[in-house]
Amino acid sequence: MKKIIETSQAPSPVGPYNQAVLVGNLLFVSGQIAIVPATGELVQDDIESETHQVMKNLEAILTEAGVTFEEVVKCSVFVKDMSLYGRINTVYAAYFNENTAPARELVEVSNLPKFVNVEISAIAHLKQ
Repeated sequence: MKKIIETSQAPSPVGPYNQAVLVGNLLFVSGQIAIVPATGELVQDDIESETHQVMKNLEAILTEAGVTFEEVVKCSVFVKDMSLYGRINTVYAAYFNENTAPARELVEVSNLPKFVNVEISAIAHLKQ
């Protein structure tokens, strides 16, 4: 049976999906972009600020489900420009312990929702 995870501390979905779905002990977090939940505004000052907001949105959803970045086992990162890889990676790395960081791919795509530069989704494993 699946359970829908929702929090006002992360942006509302911009389409027919939920922020996260819990199935058994697996949490599937939808791709997050740099929307500030309180205002609905996009953070696009620079790629570092944008990536931090994405990670804050992911963290809010993880927190609502009762987990932290430590329980994340897989992330998917989508970028509009691969030349931003290093700068995104530096911010992303600040949220994980290097020794227990999740599996991940980072791929360049032609475009993203609301024409943002980065989108990140996650899968977490809840302790039973």
